[in-house]
Amino acid sequence: MQHWGERICFTTIIQTFLRRGEIIGGQEAKPHSRPYMAYLKIQRGNKRSRCGGFLVAENFVLTAAHCNGDEITVTLGAHRISEQERRQQKIPVRRQIWHPRYNRESISNDIMLLQLHHKARLTKEVGLIDLTSAHRRVSPGTMCSVAGWGKTSLTDTTNILQEVNLSVISDKTCYNRYRYYYPSSMLCAGDPDDQKSIYSGDSGGPLVCCGVAEGIVSKGIKNSTAPPAVYTRISHFMPWITDTMRGI
Repeated sequence: MQHWGERICFTTIIQTFLRRGEIIGGQEAKPHSRPYMAYLKIQRGNKRSRCGGFLVAENFVLTAAHCNGDEITVTLGAHRISEQERRQQKIPVRRQIWHPRYNRESISNDIMLLQLHHKARLTKEVGLIDLTSAHRRVSPGTMCSVAGWGKTSLTDTTNILQEVNLSVISDKTCYNRYRYYYPSSMLCAGDPDDQKSIYSGDSGGPLVCCGVAEGIVSKGIKNSTAPPAVYTRISHFMPWITDTMRGI
């Protein structure tokens, strides 16, 4: 199997540089440098929306539960999503499995597995990403990254994969800013002084720390691009992920 990962972990020292603006974020990703990334085209009634996701097995994509819909098509191996790139693989979703305790009001337990209609073909452009281990907690100050095809501002959208570096923030910061924040199953990332964060359309993408997926883009402050944002803490859900994938 082909797995993606960069086993270098940046911690608190980098966070200091980020506050000075010396870390460059919010830029176009190098084409196909994140082969695990999945683009989700979602049909819900007569409305269409988009989300991100990431390939964790040849026939499973992990994403946010609020990215559910009547029909979902997954595109793998994409960089410029508006173009029919030769290496893209478009696969319909056979089954959407969101966490049984997903709550739409609090957006808690915001995690969903998508079983693909058939297995993805692993190539240089399409690969898997490793998931974190159960009960692991990422330390505040750890430098992570997130990517997606979401908005680059409140008004501008992009069809090119963007990426940004973000530091993990203390639970206390998000607890004070969000009505529903549960440290055991959520984590907080994005330095408020840096003004780099996730935007609409990035939902479901992975927060990658030390080469593994630690979080899932879940929610930000309404009608704002200001950090920090909230991510589903994958380590908390590893038993559910493993059991669900094995049971199908």
